[in-house]
Order: sequence, then structure tokens, then C-alpha cells
Amino acid sequence: MDSSEKELIANLKSPKHREKAFQLLVKTYQERLYWHVRKIVMNHDDADDILQNVYIKVWKNVDTFREDSTLFTWLFRIATNESLSFLQKQRRHPVLSMNEISDYLTDSLESDVYFDGDEIQKKLQLAIIKLPEKQRIVFNMKYFDEMKYEEMSEILKTSVGALKASFHFAVKKIEEYLDEDHK
Repeated sequence: MDSSEKELIANLKSPKHREKAFQLLVKTYQERLYWHVRKIVMNHDDADDILQNVYIKVWKNVDTFREDSTLFTWLFRIATNESLSFLQKQRRHPVLSMNEISDYLTDSLESDVYFDGDEIQKKLQLAIIKLPEKQRIVFNMKYFDEMKYEEMSEILKTSVGALKASFHFAVKKIEEYLDEDHK
């Protein structure tokens, strides 16, 4: 943890400086957190709602942040957990079964007016959606966020070896999906 992060954390924990420090935290991490959440839930509006919940949790719990990980890791863990909780709730929705969550995400991607990718990007996203949840998250964190396995291990509370295996299987499944598309 560098000195600027330590200072930000100290200011977040100080009632006198909390508001300004929180604004800096949002400004610093907002874009990365948004895209991390968006890649999990695939929908702009859902991602915005989840991000608001993340900020509320951070605001309420910053005093209990133990600083045994970086602020970035803590924020990504909260964002990941909020995103997974959102998907859990969607699964429990009477309209959606376990098998229909990928259809839900596909529909979200295809109907999202904010998605501005080309056809190749859309095919990649559709391939990613087909992955099991854990593989999808690991793939996104490694491929798009360019996270190190050690950081991912802290965020997801999983061993580096398991993360490497998940990423490997995710890549294979994506390649198979994209190859099927070309046959």
C-alpha cells in the first residue's frame, strides 16, 4: 500500500475529511469498478444500481476496513460480492431458473442501448456469458482488467492455482464457442 492510499484511507476514516476523501475514492475507482460490475451483470442500468450499493457499503463500512489488503482489492471484493448477490436474486426470481441466467444476460447485452461494441466484441461477450459464473468472473478480471492472479486470489478468496485452472478452462470454452460460430 503506497502513501497516497494510506492517506486516502486515513481521510476516509476521519469524520472531518470523509466526504472529500470519498469523492476522491469515487473519482479514482469509479470507471474500473463500473466496468468490472458491468462485465458480470452485462447491463448498464443494473451495473449503475449495483455500483450505488457498493458505494453505500463502502461509506458505511470504511471505519471497519482493516487495511490487510489494498483499498483497490477491498473495493473489488465488495463490487464482486454485490454483483454476485444481484445475480443470485435474479436466479430466485420466479421467471428465471438456474439455466436461464445466461439467457437473461444475453438478453441484457442484446437490448442494452449503451453497448457500443462491434459484431466481434458482441460474439466475444456472448461466449463469455455462456461460461459458468466463476469462470466468467475470472476471465473478465484476467483478460479485461489485467489483474494478477494474486490480486484476484485476495478478491475472490480462492487459490492462485484454482484461478489459473478457471482461466484456462474459460479460454478453452470461449475458443470452442467462437470456433463453432465459424463452422
